[in-house]
Amino acid sequence: MTTTDPEVLRDAHLLNTYKFADEVFVEGHGARLVDSAGREFLDFQSGIAVSALGHGHAGLREALHAQVDRVLHLSNLLRHPHTPDVAARLCRLSGMAGAFFCNSGAEANEAALKLARKHQRLAGEERTSFVALEGGFHGRTTGALSVTAHAPYREPFGPLLEAHFVAPDDAEALEAALETHRPAALILEPIQGEGGLRALSHGYLRAARELCSATGTVLIHDEVQCGCGRTGHFLAGDAAGVKPDLVTLAKPLAAGLPIGAMLASERMAAVFQPGDHGSTFGGGPLALCAAQVVLKELEEGGLQESVRARGEELGRGLEAIAAASPLATGTRGAGLMRGLVVPDRAGDLACALH
Repeated sequence: MTTTDPEVLRDAHLLNTYKFADEVFVEGHGARLVDSAGREFLDFQSGIAVSALGHGHAGLREALHAQVDRVLHLSNLLRHPHTPDVAARLCRLSGMAGAFFCNSGAEANEAALKLARKHQRLAGEERTSFVALEGGFHGRTTGALSVTAHAPYREPFGPLLEAHFVAPDDAEALEAALETHRPAALILEPIQGEGGLRALSHGYLRAARELCSATGTVLIHDEVQCGCGRTGHFLAGDAAGVKPDLVTLAKPLAAGLPIGAMLASERMAAVFQPGDHGSTFGGGPLALCAAQVVLKELEEGGLQESVRARGEELGRGLEAIAAASPLATGTRGAGLMRGLVVPDRAGDLACALH
């Protein structure tokens, strides 16, 4: 059947992977979006935790315009000025030793899973499975999906990599899983994003570090959502004083341009050799130009201090709402990664707010 209805035609050639909002957005300014009808909306999604500098940030816009005028893309076999600066800033802020650039959080997690497996092989261990946490989300590519616990995401695409899931904040269950399955790696989010802004306890994060060290398991912190300063620390794991072997970053790192990064500790940084892994577009001049602006704002522009102050303000406001609301039972999260706990009615509330 053919149609000329613009409401039907606008999505006619897209695969059915998203439930789109009705509005069509054409502009953004600060924390606000403007749709094609001229209506303004507060952007509570921030591009799903991406737009760290808001919309239309003057410094970002200026830097990207200048970079487009210079060079848009280069092979990863060629150098450009942003690569060493962004890598050095990431390592300085994270306490890690080396960086690999890619295009998304899922790709960063894929790189981490591969590196963990190779590390085990170099150590003479045939350890190829993984342990992950219930409620975790690590991406939709095959490897990342393998360590994502949500059954409706996984089941249509099996068989996947071997992964075993344990309840979050249960150190005894984690110890048993690591000893029984002898995985290549444990992957976890210090604050589970899609899992409901559920922050793992500092004691559990420290226990996970100790257990991984004791069992020879690579510890991967997925900080795609909770990293890059969003919680008031550059890495959410920093609040617990925990350093993983590998950490993955993405969403806010380039404030809207596609980017991912896997950071490796000193003992893991030499595992990959030329030819082991790569990415055609990863670490390109435009994305790293944007990342440079974001990291400068965090290190030198007061953004990290602002996150801490505004995060405390947001926390107090949400706690007041929870205390006065018949729907909310509490709050979760840290810094500017916070939310209300609304058992059974979260969808209804989201629709009402829209």
